[in-house]
Amino acid sequence: MRAFLDRHDSARLPWLSTVALAVFVMVGTGFAAEGQQDTREPLDVFARVLLLAGPALLLLRKRYPVVTVFGVCAIAFVYFAAGYPYGPVFLTIAVACFAAIVAGHRRAAWWAIGLLWAGHLLIAHRLYRYLPPGGDDAAPWGQEVFITAWVIAIVAASELVRVRREVWARERAERAAAERRRADEERLRIARELHDVLAHSISVINVQAGVGLALLDSDPEQARSALTTIKAASKEALGGVRQVLGALRAPGDAPRATAPGLDRLPELVEQAAGAGLTVHVERVGEPAALAPGTDLAAFRIVQEALTNVVRHSGSRTARVRIAHSPGRLVLQVDDEGPATGSDAGGSGNGLIGMRERAGALGGTIEAGPRPDGGFRVLADLPVQPKESP
Repeated sequence: MRAFLDRHDSARLPWLSTVALAVFVMVGTGFAAEGQQDTREPLDVFARVLLLAGPALLLLRKRYPVVTVFGVCAIAFVYFAAGYPYGPVFLTIAVACFAAIVAGHRRAAWWAIGLLWAGHLLIAHRLYRYLPPGGDDAAPWGQEVFITAWVIAIVAASELVRVRREVWARERAERAAAERRRADEERLRIARELHDVLAHSISVINVQAGVGLALLDSDPEQARSALTTIKAASKEALGGVRQVLGALRAPGDAPRATAPGLDRLPELVEQAAGAGLTVHVERVGEPAALAPGTDLAAFRIVQEALTNVVRHSGSRTARVRIAHSPGRLVLQVDDEGPATGSDAGGSGNGLIGMRERAGALGGTIEAGPRPDGGFRVLADLPVQPKESP
C-alpha cells in the first residue's frame, strides 16, 4: 500500500510550486529588464513565451527528469542567445538540475548544465557580434567566474540532497530488515517453545494411551493410572501452550507464569516415569544460580533428550548428568538403546531446536550414537551470572 502511495505521489504534477515559480520568474524578470534596458533586448512576446515554457516543462520534472533538464536548458540557451535580460530565469535551470540529480540522473543533469554553460561562454565571447543586442561587447570574465560558481553550487547542493536521500533510504531499508529479522527470530522462538512444550507431553500421552488400551480389560486399575497420567500431561501441555500464546498476544506484559528451569527436573523425571522411562539424575559440582534464559534452555534440552528416548529408543532407562563448573554447565543424557527406528535419538525439529537453543547462548550440542551402544546428547553451555533483582 505504501509503495502504491509513493508511486501515486511521484506521478502527481507539482502544480503549486511550478505556478509560484512561473509567477516569480515573470515578475522578477520584468524588474530585471528595467535595469538592463541599455544592455539587453526588451522583453517581447517571444521572451515571455520562453519564460513560461521553462516552468511549464518543470511540471514533468518528477515523471521525466531527463527530458525536463535538457528541455529547460535548451529554452534557457535560446533565451540567452536572443539577448534577453538576465534574471530569475536561472531558477528554472536550478530546479530542473536539482530534480534530475535527486532522481538519480546525475550524468544527464551534468551534461545538460555543462552544455548550457559552454553555450553561454560561446555566446558571451565568440558569437556576441552576430547575436542581439546590437553593438554588444564580450562579457567580462568576472561575470563568468560568478556564473561558474553558481553552477558548481547548484550541482553540489543537488548532490548533497541526493546523498542524504540515499542514506535515509538505506537506513529505512536496514531498519525494515532488522524488524523482519526480529519477527522471524520471534516466530522461531515461539515455534521452538511450542515444540518443546508439546513434544514431551504428547509422547507421554501416546505411551500411556497404548498402555491404557492394552490393559483396559485385563487390569482396569493400571488403565486408570495411565488415564490419570494422560490427564496430567495434557493439562501441563495446555498450560504451557497458554503461557506461550499469552506472551505472543501481549509481548509487552510480564509473563504470568515463570519459565521452567532445572528446578523442575523432578517433575520431568516423574512424567518420564509415567511413560515407563526410569531416569537417573546425577549432579556434579556446586550448583550456581542460572540466568533465566540459560535455565530455560537447559531444561528444554533435557526435556527434548528424554522425549527422544521415549519415542525412539528401546531402552527404558536414561541417565541425566548435570555438571556445574565455573562459567560452564554441561548436560549429558544417555540411553542404552537399541533404537526403535531409523531416527535413533530423534531427528528433525527436536535436535535442531536443541542446537538453536545452545547456539543462542554461545554453547554447543553434540548428539549421536555412543561407541558402546545407545545414544548420547551432550550440551556445553556458558553460564552467565544471574542478575540480582
